[in-house]
Amino acid sequence: MWNLGNMRFHFLAGLLFILSVLGSVACSTAHGQIPAYAGESSAPAAKGKQTAVFAGGCFWGVDAVFKHVNGVSSVVSGYSGGNASTAEYETVSTGTTGHAESVKITFDQSLVSYGKLLRVFFSVATDPTELNRQGPDTGTQYRSVIFYANDDQKTVALAYIDQLNKAKVFSAPIVTQVVPLKAFYPAEDYHQNFLARNPTYPYIVFNDLPKLRALQKEFPDLYKK
Repeated sequence: MWNLGNMRFHFLAGLLFILSVLGSVACSTAHGQIPAYAGESSAPAAKGKQTAVFAGGCFWGVDAVFKHVNGVSSVVSGYSGGNASTAEYETVSTGTTGHAESVKITFDQSLVSYGKLLRVFFSVATDPTELNRQGPDTGTQYRSVIFYANDDQKTVALAYIDQLNKAKVFSAPIVTQVVPLKAFYPAEDYHQNFLARNPTYPYIVFNDLPKLRALQKEFPDLYKK
């Protein structure tokens, strides 16, 4: 984390150069493309907006990924898992609040299903095998979590994780938590839409832009500019 309003940046110039030469590391440990949720219905879903809340490390990259998914109308970065009194960046960054950096996604279920959002989440937004960390960021605030809003979301999330684990899609077991959504607290304004406003920021360049490229490559039918 780099202190520009206590924002991220740990990398030394030498590491940045090495990464630029070697290229970005894939954000997951999957063996090939992650399969679709087996329980996905082929029948068209009823129209209507729903919300999903995911945590998968630094919210900058997760936010950016889902902003580029067809059927998603808005994404807000914030905090879930803790109390309102501690939903503030400096405090959450201590890793002692119970909060995880999260995103709240509003989507049209007739255009993109919850199962497809989960597939994107596991494929390019997070590495679900990393416990209490993502990439260069460590701490419980960077844990991987699905905060379900209803029983249907809970059922889909648990079934999909079981499907992926049984198929040994990843090189290690999925550690993503599946817990009820109690509340979501929007983050500070300077965290919102961070990638679009700071595309040359080094953390973004080496950690999050590769996720957008992966999204476009793996899900061309879902990708929107």
